[in-house]
Amino acid sequence: MSTLSTRAPARGGPRADRRTPPAGKNRGVRERQWPAYVFLSPWILGAVLLTLVPMAVSLWLSFTDYNLFDPPRWIGLRNYTDMLFEDPRYWRSVGRTLLYVTVAVPLKLALALAVAMLLRGLVRGRAFYRSAFYAPSLLGASMSIALVWRALFNDGGSVPAVLDAVGIHVGGWVGNPDLALYAVALLTVWQFGAPMVIFLAGLQQISPELYEAAALDGAGRWRQFVSITVPMLSPVVFFNLVLEIINSFQVFTPAYAISGGDGRPADSVMFYTLYLYERGFSASHMGYATAMAWMLLLAIGAITLVLFRSARSWVFYADEEGR
Repeated sequence: MSTLSTRAPARGGPRADRRTPPAGKNRGVRERQWPAYVFLSPWILGAVLLTLVPMAVSLWLSFTDYNLFDPPRWIGLRNYTDMLFEDPRYWRSVGRTLLYVTVAVPLKLALALAVAMLLRGLVRGRAFYRSAFYAPSLLGASMSIALVWRALFNDGGSVPAVLDAVGIHVGGWVGNPDLALYAVALLTVWQFGAPMVIFLAGLQQISPELYEAAALDGAGRWRQFVSITVPMLSPVVFFNLVLEIINSFQVFTPAYAISGGDGRPADSVMFYTLYLYERGFSASHMGYATAMAWMLLLAIGAITLVLFRSARSWVFYADEEGR
């Protein structure tokens, strides 16, 4: 009995040893980790100095009266109250931006998906067409392309001339308050290459056996698209939808170029970011502009949260099939 008692481990002894490594072992782990922190230090410094600190400063400036020349003066919530209750142009910019997002995002994603499905069936030349359709995504955000687009849709441009030739007499889109926004939206739709490539990658991951089985059951092309393509592609649709909505709320260059920088005609292209630029740099109300920027951040965050919550009811993931 004495031998057994001496060999019996003390309660919690080995388990305690497993839970609490020796001090020397902890020291060795820390010594192995410091090179990682050294290599991460440029990113950490960049994130702190170029992102977190400017965000904190801009948040403080949103509660001040700051004109870029004089020291900021604390005014509390006045910028936010003026924005929400005393500035009709602010709400006009919100409305025009929402209309633009509602028009541009669905059209862009629909065109990207349609072209991706056409390219999936190609055997020869797929790489060439994929690169050709992707090129506008690289060029469309530049000021030079926006100015060319304005010339195409202006009075005497190619687009009004073509429409006149087929009996549609609308004149220049740029000077028409009812059509100027749609000229900007079409420029965004023209840049469908990036979501198209993502859609094409998602389509190539869908097993052909699913379509073969559906065809044997008598399902046509439309039924296969609704019952197979859309559910299997829903994670990709969700990804593209979130990215395009976020990007569309931040559109600036096309609106600035097409409207001449002031949202004309009749504020029809006065998007949120363009009005933010006008208040911050043209009117030198930088405190008001930073308050607008934070309101935009909160709005985009809220919309993204709603999208993620709604995704539970329409986004299908293959690994959730057995749950």
